[in-house]
Amino acid sequence: MVRNQSLAEATVEAGGETAEHFHPRSEEIYYFTSGSGRMRLGSEDAEIREGDCVVIPPGIVHKLWNTGTGPLVLLCCCAPAYSHEDTVLTGG
Repeated sequence: MVRNQSLAEATVEAGGETAEHFHPRSEEIYYFTSGSGRMRLGSEDAEIREGDCVVIPPGIVHKLWNTGTGPLVLLCCCAPAYSHEDTVLTGG
C-alpha cells in the first residue's frame, strides 16, 4: 500500500478549467499526456502541451485552462498523498 504519494489521471474538457487552488503540505507534479492549454503557477501563466511536466511546490497557487480543441489529459502525482483537507480553493 502506498502511503506517501498519490497518482491520478485528470481530464479537462475543451473550453474547461480547474478551480484555482493550492496545497499547504503537498508537492505536486503534473505530466501532460495529451492536449494543450494554459497553466497558472503562482503569478505566472504559461502555455502547456502534451509531454510537458510541471512541478508545483507546496503553497503555490495553480490553475489549468484547456485552450485546445480536444481533452487536456494529465497525470497528477502528490507527495504526501492527495487529500481534500490539504486543498485550499482561492476563488480565482
